[in-house]
Amino acid sequence: MKITHKTSRFIIFISLGVTGVILLFILMVYLGTFGHLQNKTELKNYKNATASIVLSEEGRLIGKFFFENRTNINFHQLPPFLHEALIATEDARFYSHNGVDIRSLFRVLIKSVLMNDKSAGGGSTISQQLAKNIFGRKNFGIMTLPINKTKEAIMAYRLENTFSKEEILTLYLNTVSFGENVYGIEAASTRFFSKRVEDLKIEEAALLVGMLKANTSYNPRLYPDNAKNRRNVVISQMERYNYLDAHAKDSLMLLPLDVKYSNIESESPAGYFLAQVRNEAEHILQSLNSDSVTIWNLEEDGLIINTTLNFDLQNYATQSFHEHLSVMQKRLNDQYAGAAGKRFLDQITERELLRLNLSHRAEEIRVRRMFNWNGSNSQSISVMDSIRNALTLLHAGLLALNPETGAVKSWVGGVDFSSQPFDQVLARRQLASTFKPILYAAALEQGIGPCHYYDNDSIILAGFDDWSPVNYDLTYGGKYSLTGALAKSMNVPTFNLFLDLKLNDLDSLWKKMGFSFNLKHSPSLALGTAEANLREVAVAYSVFANGGYRVKPFSITTIQKPNGEIIYMNDLVKAEKRILSENSSMLMTAMLQKAIDGGTGIGMRNIYGVSLPLAGKTGTSQNYADAWFAAYNPNLVIVSRVGASSQLIHFNHGRNGSGSALALPLVGLTLRKAQQNAELRSQISAPFPELPYELLSQLDCPDYKEKNLFENFIDLFRSDIVEFEEERTEEEGKKRSLFRRIFRRN
Repeated sequence: MKITHKTSRFIIFISLGVTGVILLFILMVYLGTFGHLQNKTELKNYKNATASIVLSEEGRLIGKFFFENRTNINFHQLPPFLHEALIATEDARFYSHNGVDIRSLFRVLIKSVLMNDKSAGGGSTISQQLAKNIFGRKNFGIMTLPINKTKEAIMAYRLENTFSKEEILTLYLNTVSFGENVYGIEAASTRFFSKRVEDLKIEEAALLVGMLKANTSYNPRLYPDNAKNRRNVVISQMERYNYLDAHAKDSLMLLPLDVKYSNIESESPAGYFLAQVRNEAEHILQSLNSDSVTIWNLEEDGLIINTTLNFDLQNYATQSFHEHLSVMQKRLNDQYAGAAGKRFLDQITERELLRLNLSHRAEEIRVRRMFNWNGSNSQSISVMDSIRNALTLLHAGLLALNPETGAVKSWVGGVDFSSQPFDQVLARRQLASTFKPILYAAALEQGIGPCHYYDNDSIILAGFDDWSPVNYDLTYGGKYSLTGALAKSMNVPTFNLFLDLKLNDLDSLWKKMGFSFNLKHSPSLALGTAEANLREVAVAYSVFANGGYRVKPFSITTIQKPNGEIIYMNDLVKAEKRILSENSSMLMTAMLQKAIDGGTGIGMRNIYGVSLPLAGKTGTSQNYADAWFAAYNPNLVIVSRVGASSQLIHFNHGRNGSGSALALPLVGLTLRKAQQNAELRSQISAPFPELPYELLSQLDCPDYKEKNLFENFIDLFRSDIVEFEEERTEEEGKKRSLFRRIFRRN
């Protein structure tokens, strides 16, 4: 058909019109009609949001704080084959274009659009993809694709004129998403291969580059076959563009994936500790931000947070939780699976349903994440059964401190951070016999010596419903020295000691040690009805360990910029405020060493084989609701507690529910592992200082002795009923002490 002059003019007119519209459209995008386009200065100042990393004292990664899980790296950390794989797969002409590859665009236009060949690939260069990664895409309706593509082309050109090719590759690999909220090649290398990017092998780098096409479809954890096939495509591309020879290609394609998946966010052995580090870091940064022009953001600025945590000790503690509590949990479940136990548990469950106003929904089925020592999983479970499981779950906490500085060495706040986030280290429960060392320390401060003897005869308290202290082993008679009563955790002698104390002095010591619970001067206080959390107990026992000083627990030693410059440093200075005399602290330690070597803590030696120098104390609250154990030496204080959330749920016998059976094993297993680690053992095995002669002489007496004839004669005239005053003046205390010296003890 002959084209007329008129038709030709029309075609030219239409072409010029379309070209004009396209140019006008590009100009409008360029001028910012559809959103601001960053200039060269703004691009130079661009900074990725980078995760702050948290390191143990050995420099091992234990966690991250992030808006996007990303760790930025520089070009020199990238193995050459990594960016070669990227270029071969995503942008073969990367070094030949200035941001937009016209040849690739024509290929896409002809093959993908006109010939509908979906295997032709995309036309976006690495620089265009980088623009998309940095600035994202907005929705403009039917014009979304052309507007965003045009913006990316303009920004790609600007990126090429702002950064070198090496810088563009580095920016790209730092910004790209690998799914699972993982951004950047370093975070991906850690997630899928548990190694730094500079340690990647060729086939591993190829797999990660292959994921960029579709990070879910080619995720090696979810779809290993897809991932391997895609990896091999990348390897073939590397051979095609002469980055590999044919022999290397064939060898690499035969290799298995060998993925070593690691999700530090969900698998960290220190989830509860990280929550404390976050709180501490935010407080520190708030203080720094108020004094500085630079405003630091914990989730975006890639800070390096160095902590006090000993990675090995933390791992040993979490392993010990699994080893011991998995066994004890089964025993508790078996107890409540019996007829009597099940009836009681059903009653408690009904009561809890009423309290939560859920009785009408008791049989409603819900999908819940259920914790189990054999492996947590999601289950369809009724509300009633969910509450039953929650009631019978054993909770536990363990805290280890350096008593000289207060540095946290291990913090296990529960059995599973993801499903049980409430931190048991901070949970306040009755102390039971772990309170006794504070009581005995107050006695030493008041001049009552380790060889003072107290009656072990049964007594009844007038005015308190005939309440009487009961020894754990139900034995009575004779007399115990302070040392013997503490080592054997005898309740009757302890109560008799309590009757002699000036309660104001006990209150004062209690508060100076850092306890927040206000003591109630009831008779049962002597046996440990005071409440505290693990952190408070660890601080109190640190006073005994370090010669009488109170420390403040802390978790962070330094905070650094990404370049390593320190912006915060903890001075690690030992506390200078003395709250207990050196003599009293040394005597308390000597007395508590006997509790470990021959008293209620003997299991540390004869069951768990812990040979470290140790002093310590067990604790068992009423009805075995909570079990405690605290141990220490000059380099370490370690405290554990175990108990269900409701004090109505507990073991029925001391062989399972006592402090020595339920809490002590967590410490015993942890320290048994620790002492087999030569480096760690050297850090936590400091011997106790030798006692001077004048203190040794104060301990030179038997723990127990029978009463003599005169004392037995006096007992004939002594009433078993005694009175208790909740408030005592100093003068009344002296009179009571005098009376008791004459009629109650030697």
